[in-house]
Amino acid sequence: MVFASFLIMACAGATYLFGTYSKDIKSTLGYDQTTLNLLGFFKDLGANVGVMSGLIAEVTPTWFVLVIGSAMNFVGYFMIWLTVTGKVAKPRVWQMCLYICIGANSQNFANTGALVTCVKNFPESRGVMLGLLKGYVGLSGAIFTQLYFAIYGNDSKSLILLIAWLPAVVSLVFVYSIRQKKVVRQRNEINVFYNFLYISIFLALFLMAMNIAEKQVHFTKAAYIASATICCVLLFVPLTVAVKQEIEVWNMKKLAEEEPSEVKIEKPEKDIDHLKEDGEKKEMKSCLLTVFDPPPRGEDYTILQALLSLDMIILFLATFCGLGSSLTALDNLGQIGESLGYPNHAVSSFVSLVSIWNYFGRVFSGFVSEYLLAKHKLPRPLMMTLVLLLSCAGHLLIAFPVPGSVYIASILMGFSFGAQLPLLFAIISELFGLKYFSTLFNCGQLASPLGSYILNVRVTGMLYDREAMKQLTARGLTRKDVKDLTCLGSQCYKLPFVILAAVTFFGALVSLGLAIRTRKFYKGDIYKKFRDSHESDESAMVSDSRKS
Repeated sequence: MVFASFLIMACAGATYLFGTYSKDIKSTLGYDQTTLNLLGFFKDLGANVGVMSGLIAEVTPTWFVLVIGSAMNFVGYFMIWLTVTGKVAKPRVWQMCLYICIGANSQNFANTGALVTCVKNFPESRGVMLGLLKGYVGLSGAIFTQLYFAIYGNDSKSLILLIAWLPAVVSLVFVYSIRQKKVVRQRNEINVFYNFLYISIFLALFLMAMNIAEKQVHFTKAAYIASATICCVLLFVPLTVAVKQEIEVWNMKKLAEEEPSEVKIEKPEKDIDHLKEDGEKKEMKSCLLTVFDPPPRGEDYTILQALLSLDMIILFLATFCGLGSSLTALDNLGQIGESLGYPNHAVSSFVSLVSIWNYFGRVFSGFVSEYLLAKHKLPRPLMMTLVLLLSCAGHLLIAFPVPGSVYIASILMGFSFGAQLPLLFAIISELFGLKYFSTLFNCGQLASPLGSYILNVRVTGMLYDREAMKQLTARGLTRKDVKDLTCLGSQCYKLPFVILAAVTFFGALVSLGLAIRTRKFYKGDIYKKFRDSHESDESAMVSDSRKS
């Protein structure tokens, strides 16, 4: 189940490739930067408004959620490909916005199906699990780049076609592998996850090496095919770890059946009865009557209790500032490189760097925050604060560029963007419980597209177009004289990215406030209830075995 989730997540990051093919959309359809940024907003809107997938997951099996996501992915991106290649008549702007919103929204169904299921199956390793899964999403941009070079050559329009069919096929192949199981925590569980981590790090380093090599020497079609083949092999290596662990678990079960340990049969039965009674009492209370009477942090909140809590509002504001600014920066990466005079292959390097460091940010925040929480009781919101400060530095490097600074900015912004998501999801699961996690984590990231719209469309896009119009007027031309509105020079993005840096810094202060509010909660044993539940389950299983 975990291995299948890795592959699905590795194909669920198509939205991060927008910077690669956005220039094709802009040139083919004759859009200005504000219109292109509007398209980018609807892409972000689709990618982050996952409430529908969360609610569907509450009442339907996981395979159904994945099937819906596959269909949406194919329809949305296939229509964009047909448009860009001229196979259909030029659609209106609202139609293009609809296509990209549908395609991007499909990744929420993959997230809800695979990611939420994994977190529920491994509740005590949720930070690690989130880091790994979102790490593979971060790598997906670089993985897609290798595959499309091998299959289609240097044709960025065909990249859209690859995005349309590949994720849909992978989700359908593994549709029955993703399911929630009654899992008892294994003693070597964390070691298995570290093995998965080492494999994924090797994959990330390989992709980075290929990214550097492709810029230094000319790759033939055969070289691209070889590179893509190695990439695919590395994607399947985690299967060997999974099979080895399954064999060990099977052997341990056989040993336990042969030599059952002595347990007190009555205790587990009393514990289970007690839990059932508590659950029934809680269910009897109307959710409307308890909206403003939430349980302690860490217990299962209802959806309304969580959404109306001060903790969620603070987290929403921090996400608005942090992810909104990061998405704005990533969506404009192609035009940033163009305005500062970087060649086309350098822009592809920026996108690959963002993708790879996006991965490192995700696994770093997942594993390191889990370690700091377990060993030093460090609140995860404090980690979020540090990540947002790092993002500020990346924005300032774009606002005040020096030669090669965009490469460094791509690394900083990719890392900080990647690190924010596992932290956000882990914080939501820890503060508000896992019962409605599939809906709450999708609600929690709603701030992201809202921030993207205001900061990308209403701020960055409009300021870019204003500067471009100044340049056009200075040349004695009007808007009608050019097909697409392009700005050149360091002034194009100076003011927008100063604003983004200021907004992100404010988000860091907000996140720091949440860290102060929750410091007592994180000093306690937040996973104790899961360990108690596992011990009860193990005792009950042994009890049943002895009775039989």
